[in-house]
Amino acid sequence: MTNSYADVERRLWESADELRANSGVRSWEYSVPVLGLIFLRFADQKFALAQQQIEGAATGRRVPGKTDYQARGVVYLPPESRFSTLLNLPEGADIGRATNDAMAAVERENEDLRGVLPRTYTRLPNASLVALLRSLSRIPVEIEGDVFGRIYEYFLGRFAMSEGQRGGEFFTPTALVKLIVEVIEPYHGLIYDPACGSGGMFVQSARFVQNHQKNPSAEISIYGQEAAAETVRLCRMNLAVHGLSGDIRQGNSYHEDPHNSRGAFDFVMANPPFNVNGVDREQLRDDPRFPFGPPRVDNANYLWIQLFWSALNERGRAGFVMANSASDARASELEIRRRLIESGGVDVMISIGPNFFYTVTLPCTLWFLDRGKHGTEREDTVLFIDARQVFTQIDRAHREFTPEQIEHLANIVRLYRGEKIDGDGGPVNGRDVIYNVSTAAAFPDGRYRDVPGLCRVATRAEIEAQGWSLNPGRYVGVAAREAEGFVFAERLEELHEELETLNAEARKLEERIGENVAMLLDQANR
Repeated sequence: MTNSYADVERRLWESADELRANSGVRSWEYSVPVLGLIFLRFADQKFALAQQQIEGAATGRRVPGKTDYQARGVVYLPPESRFSTLLNLPEGADIGRATNDAMAAVERENEDLRGVLPRTYTRLPNASLVALLRSLSRIPVEIEGDVFGRIYEYFLGRFAMSEGQRGGEFFTPTALVKLIVEVIEPYHGLIYDPACGSGGMFVQSARFVQNHQKNPSAEISIYGQEAAAETVRLCRMNLAVHGLSGDIRQGNSYHEDPHNSRGAFDFVMANPPFNVNGVDREQLRDDPRFPFGPPRVDNANYLWIQLFWSALNERGRAGFVMANSASDARASELEIRRRLIESGGVDVMISIGPNFFYTVTLPCTLWFLDRGKHGTEREDTVLFIDARQVFTQIDRAHREFTPEQIEHLANIVRLYRGEKIDGDGGPVNGRDVIYNVSTAAAFPDGRYRDVPGLCRVATRAEIEAQGWSLNPGRYVGVAAREAEGFVFAERLEELHEELETLNAEARKLEERIGENVAMLLDQANR
């Protein structure tokens, strides 16, 4: 992203956050209305450009109408819904009501947006809403590229960071999404995300297609599902900002399958909630989406994994985020994992270090499945990559991947598959960028090879010998490092973070035990 983008994003966020702080409105009440206004500002700019083109080409035989705009992929805006109309309302006007009415009018004229746009603007103080409109009006439309889409994504991420655990329900860090997309390579076909949040997987897939000189609307079809109605609206609005459309449904993915997903999709991408308990497993009985059976433990990780696997067609690929514990889970989960590995569909496993998520510090693992491995040299193998030492520190509590680091990790997978690699993968200058060697340096002859501490290909027999573990750390080993190359403080910080997390969990358990003991004593004394 250019400095222009970054500067615009920073100034807009500081302005919006200052208004939120002064208004007394809580972050989660403020985020959706702000995103709605960014959407309207984007729609207004697209509409104005289309209006010039349509009116310039008009012959005078008829007045251009709504269908002329929609045929160009532009949201049609009636006069009362123009951003400029709201911006120029007279002093003393009820801006909140006028904005609600503007959003309602947009939905009336554009069927795809029915029920999507926020109508909670009367909850914001009039002065704050006026200031917010003025701030967003300063987005420079002359910046090249998907400026509004990037600003929308930036605000989604910042709101996710400020909203804590709730933010993690709708936003996956962009760096992880980009890596998933680069590995599964969704050039063409049907894409499905049954835990789609705000739609980041879809947006990055479309960008991947654009980067390869293709039209996303012609190459990919988008299907999503999300439990929360508000998050469904966020997703559909995010798609609209990026000029995309898709079939996004509300529903509980454990028990509802409105897309008839079994065997239907070329690509599946997701960041499901980790370690969910309380799923009614009786409703899952005889559901063909769980071919290996539900786990006996009260944990939904292996329900999600089977949902992703069963949704793939015979050549389909899946990439998803999963809790580290799932790679080594025992008992019934181990049996499901064994059957999945024996199916030949597990393709790549990538360990990710801590602090990539805004809401939790724990590390995670990226899983990649590929039904198209059958009959290839890779059918009996799995590529393990340990990327825990590949990151860029953006502040004390958060990390991300640079584009060069994403490219390098994806190129390892491409070499393993015998595909052509993209670019060289780095390196990047800067002391906060950790372990970023170029693809050419790691693989000098342009062929895949095992690199201690980074990547290793293991056979099914080797995986069986490791108790069917899919933990990359068991296979990759440790990189040979010079003494001065070992970052002791970095490793100590990771261990300290893990200790803090365990201590927090212990305190919660201690409180729960104390409450239960007190309840039992109270009942005994009655």
